[in-house]
Formats: sequence, structure tokens, C-alpha cells
Amino acid sequence: MQSSTIQTDGLSQHILEAGTGPLVLLIHGFPELGISWRAQVEALAEAGYHAVAPDMRGYGSTGKPDDVADYSILHLVGDMVDLVRALGETSCVVVGHDWGAPVAWHCALMRPDMFRAVFGLSVPFQPRRPKGPPTPAMAAISKRLGLGDLYISRFQATDAHAVFDADPATALRKMFYAYDGATPDGRQSTGFIPEGQSFISTIPDDAPLPPWMSPEHFAEYVDAFSGRGFKGPVDWYRNLDLNWSLTAHLQDLRIRVPSAFVVGERDPVRHYAGQHEAGLKDWATDLRMQVVVPGAGHWIQQERPEAVNRLLLEFLNGL
Repeated sequence: MQSSTIQTDGLSQHILEAGTGPLVLLIHGFPELGISWRAQVEALAEAGYHAVAPDMRGYGSTGKPDDVADYSILHLVGDMVDLVRALGETSCVVVGHDWGAPVAWHCALMRPDMFRAVFGLSVPFQPRRPKGPPTPAMAAISKRLGLGDLYISRFQATDAHAVFDADPATALRKMFYAYDGATPDGRQSTGFIPEGQSFISTIPDDAPLPPWMSPEHFAEYVDAFSGRGFKGPVDWYRNLDLNWSLTAHLQDLRIRVPSAFVVGERDPVRHYAGQHEAGLKDWATDLRMQVVVPGAGHWIQQERPEAVNRLLLEFLNGL
């Protein structure tokens, strides 16, 4: 495995890579990094693929634009197009987890000529809502349920990242714990925040690291987010309504390339994104795999690397 920095058209991108062969691009989510894919990079390289896992825009050692609007879905997909080109390739299979999954789905939706197949983890494809932008709809759902604000709504505030920046180690430890499959019922996050609390305060103070997270691996995340902060990563969320306005041309468009979706049975994200799992086959018309991994939580490629690697290679080898 090697780390390097590549200058693409509009961004300096830091990548982790290994292997030679067909290109597989691995896109991380929040709050992760390219190193979240180490187990997959190793397995793919051994199987005869060129695996590349970038630190995404605003994360780690990749460029961090200041303007909130520079984190739109068009920028994120464009970064991946630029990266494929900078690697000397014309096509690849794209894999995405958490926020990386919507980026991967949209890579396949917008540029099927380049992204010849897509493998999503944890977050299913969510088609554009024709009735209006997403954040007012989220607020209405939260009000109806009476559970407080969905954290995504809270992330719209201009200072939403401040609570994370104040103590990155505590914030990261709590987030990894609250969305892990080994965390007991009642201590996992629901994603909803009661009035007067923050996303971090809803998670128990005695939250330990998940079983799969070594102190050394955790220190890599703490170092990265302590140095770069959380503003860029949270800016991804602040573009949800802008993304809606920028993608009117994609309304009702289907994903036609071969696709797969894998989710952990105990992934808390299913509380608010799971409704899209049942209809995924209608929007991804060549859906070849849809698997729920028993007992797994949200950090599925790190929690269950053997299962994810097996499913990913089965999908790739069937293309």
C-alpha cells in the first residue's frame, strides 16, 4: 500500500493505493478517511485490481476549499472524474460508503461511460424528491415524530462543526461507538437530537472505541481531524438543498450500470434512509446484489471486512 498526492484539475487529492489491473475507486464517508478502506485495498490488490482510496474533498490531506458551495454533489462527482483521468484511466468501478455512497451512486448516474459499475454500502440510492428540497421535509418528519431534530437538520447551522472541533477525540470516539453494530440497543444513536442537546451530548460519555478500532488506528483519525477540522466535512451536509436545485436535470433518471448494495442489519442509518432500500431495484435497474449483513452496524467495511471483501469480489468477478 502506498500513499501519494495527485494534482487533479481543481484539487490536490491524497490517495491510498495498491495493486495493478482494473481500477476500483473507494469513496469514504463521514467522519472517515481513505484509510477506512485498508482491508479492501489489500484484498482488491491481491485479487488483481488497482484499488485507490482518496481522502475526499475537505478531509485528511486532500484540498479543503473555504466556500461552502464548493462541496456540492457536482464538485464531489467531478473530483472522482478528475481522479480517474489523473490515474491514466478512462473507466472504473466505484464503491462508496456512508456519504461516499451517494457520491458513488451519482457517479454512476451522471457518468455511466466512466463509472461502469457501482457498489454502495450503508446508504441506498435516494432519488431526487420532486416536491421540493430535502431539509424542509426532514424538519417536518422530525416534528411529526416528536424525537427532536434529525442531526442532518442541525448540521445546516453555520457553526454546527464547532462542537466537533472543540474536542475531536471525544467526538470521533462517540460517533464511531454510537453507530457500531456491537453497541447495545439503547446506546446506539437514533440520529435524532432532543432540544437543548447536541449530537455529541446524546451519546454516553463512557462510550469506548468499537471492538475493531485499535488505539493506533483511532489516533490517525484524531490527528487528521484535529489538524483540518470538521467544517469541510460538515459542508457536505450544508449543500443538500443546493444539490437538489442543481440536479433537476436528473429527475427520474435511473442508474443503468450493474450495481450492488450492502448494509448492516443494525446500522442506525436505516432509521432514516432505510425506506429507500425496498425500492432500490426500481432505481438501479441492473441491481445484481442486495445484502443485509447480520449484526453489522454502520462502519461495515471496517466492522466486517471479510464479509464485505467477499461480496465485493463476488460482484466484481461477475461483471
